[in-house]
Amino acid sequence: MIILGLNAYHADAAACLLRDGQIVAAAEEERFRRIKHWAGFPSQAIAYCLQEAGVGLGVVDHVAVNSDPKVHRLERLAHLARHRPDLALVLDRFRNRRKRLSVADELAVAFPGQRFKGSVHRVEHHLAHLASAFFASPFEEAAVLSLDGFGDFSSTAWGSGHGNAIAIEKRVLFPHSIGLFYQALTQYLGFPHYGDEYKVMGLAPYGRPTFLDRLRRVVRLEAAGTFALDLRYFRHHREKIAFDWQGGAPVFAPLYSDALEGLLGPARAPNEALTERHHDIASSVQALYEEVLDHILQAVWDKYRLPNLALAGGCALNSVANGKIRQTTAFRHLYVQPAAGDAGGALGAALALWHQTGGRRTAAMDHAYWGPAYAPDDIDQLLAAETANLAAMGCDIRHFGDDGELCRETASAIAAGHVVGWFDGRMEWGPRALGSRSILCDPRRADIKQLLNHKIKRRESFRPFAPSILTEHAADWFEGIDEVPFMTEVLPVRRDKRALVPAITHVDGTGRPQTVQHHANPAYHTLISAFFAQTGVPMVLNTSFNENEPIVCTPREALDCFLRTRMDILVLGHVIIRRRQDVAPAAMPDSRHAADKHVAGS
Repeated sequence: MIILGLNAYHADAAACLLRDGQIVAAAEEERFRRIKHWAGFPSQAIAYCLQEAGVGLGVVDHVAVNSDPKVHRLERLAHLARHRPDLALVLDRFRNRRKRLSVADELAVAFPGQRFKGSVHRVEHHLAHLASAFFASPFEEAAVLSLDGFGDFSSTAWGSGHGNAIAIEKRVLFPHSIGLFYQALTQYLGFPHYGDEYKVMGLAPYGRPTFLDRLRRVVRLEAAGTFALDLRYFRHHREKIAFDWQGGAPVFAPLYSDALEGLLGPARAPNEALTERHHDIASSVQALYEEVLDHILQAVWDKYRLPNLALAGGCALNSVANGKIRQTTAFRHLYVQPAAGDAGGALGAALALWHQTGGRRTAAMDHAYWGPAYAPDDIDQLLAAETANLAAMGCDIRHFGDDGELCRETASAIAAGHVVGWFDGRMEWGPRALGSRSILCDPRRADIKQLLNHKIKRRESFRPFAPSILTEHAADWFEGIDEVPFMTEVLPVRRDKRALVPAITHVDGTGRPQTVQHHANPAYHTLISAFFAQTGVPMVLNTSFNENEPIVCTPREALDCFLRTRMDILVLGHVIIRRRQDVAPAAMPDSRHAADKHVAGS
């Protein structure tokens, strides 16, 4: 049985293909369209999934979409009666609903000459999230929680998973949402783009939660794990909020009302300098989110008493809060699949349908490499066409026949202070670069943020960089670590190690590790092992291979990013491209002095 799962007509549009319950391919549309968080119908991601599976649309048995506009009808009518929103808002949502009922037509337009003969199934948004977490997890039974902005008129759902079934026990319905709270406060803090919440997470450790009492007026904890927004501070429930989910980058108008500025003071403009007040508000936003999450999880634990927790939804990408779950709750094991946000709804819709039709549990998802790969011949053809251009730009090209030699050479370059683009194997599924489309650096360098921002990233100085660490050494460097192959938890770096790896240690002494196992990514594991052999440090700094764009997908995009930035080296499969005319990197600062400066700044 072939099932095509879709997240469509929403941000992070994506497709996933299952064959007999096993994942064959999964990818976000943004990687092909080259527009961040692309929203609309994921035709190019679908085309990739079909190509990877070696099938045409005509043999797809089922299409599962992670949205069912028919659910919660009575609750929707009750909300309209209570709140009497603007007519423009009602009409706008009705038009959007009509647009979401034409999957078969969209497939016919996107794939002319290929007739889809199967069935289209609607899977309720949060059931798809829960399925993406539980059915991809290694757990035979677990508590399950979905937490995000909104989908199908609800923002939160929890219950339990056992074997092939998920039972939803509780929901929080529109207009109440902790995800929308976080998004609104992200906008208030001057980060207006969809998906900017991670910037607030990065800013929070620089402040103190001095605004927490005020924010507790905005979100109220209620009985049995539920919560409610004070709607005076928001606009989404009564006004038409300008947004666009059709064929491009998602755009949102401000979600907060003037009352929020009355409570917290004036909102920050995007180009306004960050002050201590902004740091403190960010810290307070994160602290309140963690309070709400703990409140929910206490109720979930009290109900099920299961040691395992499977977590999904956009809020499941709050890696700071995730890293505290095993310390602040009774849950002992946490699973968050790599595309926990709305893109992962494509996977969840497909998995939910597979199990609803009697399918058996299949292997757990223990790696994220479900995107396109490119053969050595593809890379050789690209470089043959670019030989003259690369030579003119002062680049040397060296081919390797031995992976071990290539990894040792690359590890030496990283240890020497070079910035390395690493392109190998299948592209990652989800928002994190996990060693297939990564930029790699030496985690021992205290000046790495300035170096990376100068050469490539040009991003806010407060945002941290993350490490990829060999699984077998992770407990020696991080406190309370379980396996985190998808970089979904922020954890304390051990105190005696922080001075050794200042580049990946955030101002509060934490880091966001990715644990790397050999079977999941042999080349990446070999590279980190080579770096460990040379330096005694079993990790590399890993950031996404991009420059203010989606993570690169193809060899052409990797080469273009390398050439237009000041990256030192590009590893493209079996080839190393090195700038011979680039200025040599500065010598690594004395680690003792760098450590003193880092600790003083924290």
